[in-house]
Amino acid sequence: MALEHLTKETFKEKVFNYETNTEWKFEGKVPAIIDFYADWCGPCKMVAPILEDLQTEYGDKLTIFKVNTDEQQELSSIFGIQSIPSMLFIPLEGQPQMSVGALPKNSLKSAIEDVLSIPAN
Repeated sequence: MALEHLTKETFKEKVFNYETNTEWKFEGKVPAIIDFYADWCGPCKMVAPILEDLQTEYGDKLTIFKVNTDEQQELSSIFGIQSIPSMLFIPLEGQPQMSVGALPKNSLKSAIEDVLSIPAN
């Protein structure tokens, strides 16, 4: 399963419609991670293959989205993205949590287990 790149429109449909909801309401069916990145960002390039591996490993228990901060500036500003890579961990229930910086695979797996409540495979 390939990682899906979000636009403003697909973000509102699959993650959160910030134009109609004032409080957080996740639209997804499984927990998700949103990777805010840019093509020119070195640390983003280091994290990209790790996220692809994790998507393969967790399969349909997790969705990983990507948002190009250069192309989707409105989405970046909504979440106050000032440093990349930034990752938004979205559990099915409760508030999302932001992480900034290039996390190693073991840290990402810990966040998936702890924040998203997805057990390790």
